Amino acid sequence: MADLSTFEINKRWPAQNPELIQLYAFPTPNGKKIPFALEEMGLEYEYHQVSLSDTDVKSSEFLSLSPNNKIPAIIDPNGPDGEPLGLFESGAILIYLADKSGKFIGRNAHERYTVIQWLMFQMAGVGPMFGQLGFFYKYAGSKMEDPTARDRYINEAKRLLNVVNTQLEGQEWIAGEYSIADMALVPWLEALDFYGAKEVTDFDQFTNVHAYIERFNARPAIKKALERIQLQA
Repeated sequence: MADLSTFEINKRWPAQNPELIQLYAFPTPNGKKIPFALEEMGLEYEYHQVSLSDTDVKSSEFLSLSPNNKIPAIIDPNGPDGEPLGLFESGAILIYLADKSGKFIGRNAHERYTVIQWLMFQMAGVGPMFGQLGFFYKYAGSKMEDPTARDRYINEAKRLLNVVNTQLEGQEWIAGEYSIADMALVPWLEALDFYGAKEVTDFDQFTNVHAYIERFNARPAIKKALERIQLQA
């Protein structure tokens, strides 16, 4: 049996079955990515809900695994060379799980780097820009009288939506074949609804994006992941 006692996080969120991948997450766009991937890949896991409060994400136990105090993070008890591996950062975790399972990261080197390219597009572009839009449109930044920041992120969100809409012309998935890039991207596209920002970003005009989200959410593994997250909320 795997020994996770060396991981301090196990003291606060103990593993019921230390042979399974341990996932520490919360149902934000980033937090949904990993349950989606694990369900799609058929990898068994335990889900530990870590709230976004300082008492959780800034606890010494969580920081021992995720020093940037952000969800998600994982421990794989059966990591490389049979040794347990802890990881944080959703993009790194997605690549690791895709390599572990041999799924959803392309069938050759060309396809692999195409998938990683679009994963990085989400990580470096859509995620940070939509997150800033949420802050300046819905949260504390919305009270600022100067509209400069708000307008900047609204316009950048529109630009990124157009990139996605154009890439999806004539194909179902962002990198051609279904991949971890889709698992990363769709939760952030849906965040515009949570931020109440669909109208200001002209979301309705991006018809390829609409169909893309519907295809994604119709997948059985995605439905299963969402049900599991809700049960453990």
